[in-house]
Amino acid sequence: QVQLVESGGGLVQPGGSLRLSCAASGIIFRLHDMGWYRQAPGKQRELVAAITSGGSTNYADSVKGRFTISRDNAKNTVYLQMNTLKPEDTAVYYCNAKRFRSLYWGQGTQVTVSS
Repeated sequence: QVQLVESGGGLVQPGGSLRLSCAASGIIFRLHDMGWYRQAPGKQRELVAAITSGGSTNYADSVKGRFTISRDNAKNTVYLQMNTLKPEDTAVYYCNAKRFRSLYWGQGTQVTVSS
């Protein structure tokens, strides 16, 4: 059974930082491309950052220079370091794992940026 479990969300003031984690089980983690997506109320889910099995990364323009995605294959975990957070970063953040036609999602973790 595949499980992706996100953690690390919460309430933070503008300009603050959070680190999200996504722990995977039930998959050969090192072979999967991993991604972080977010969905704000009334908006579509959007890609935030992704990292391939080989370690290549890409980011949404809105988070470039502020967010960093990384992975630890020994821990079956992908991370999203979020710095200089803005109110518009408020959303539910989801991780996913992808390999060929297989795609798995976590349940999400809420990030709220507010003073």
